[in-house]
Amino acid sequence: MTSTTESTAVQALIDRAEIVDVCVRYATALDSRQWDLLATCFEPDASVEYEGFDPLTGVEGVVATCRAALEPLDASQHLLGNHVVTIDRDEARSQCYLQAQHVRSGTPGGDNYIIAGTYTDELRRGTDGWKITRRRLTVTWTSGNPAVLAR
Repeated sequence: MTSTTESTAVQALIDRAEIVDVCVRYATALDSRQWDLLATCFEPDASVEYEGFDPLTGVEGVVATCRAALEPLDASQHLLGNHVVTIDRDEARSQCYLQAQHVRSGTPGGDNYIIAGTYTDELRRGTDGWKITRRRLTVTWTSGNPAVLAR
């Protein structure tokens, strides 16, 4: 027989894994240019602050902004790590490090631009799983040619 404490601990592990999966799905969607998959990471009214961009409200704006920034590139690779997740029933906070490489051949000044920073998220569990309600990207450092991401 499983105790309530054990059941609670198991559910916390499942929730943590599902929250980390949302973050990984986000990175995968960006790098594979799967815009429908990207939309599954966010609540419809999500708010997002990418440092250096105007704040966004709504999943459509998030997808459109990411698409406009990444589609002109030859490649991108978003690596995530050091996930810290705090869960309170159907609400959660998540933080993880990010290192994103962006490549666009033939860009005057260099073909590569790397952004490193931290994603800080608020998430909510709904009937279709955990989704981001608020995301903030804080840039820690950059390297290379920012013109690679010029709009």
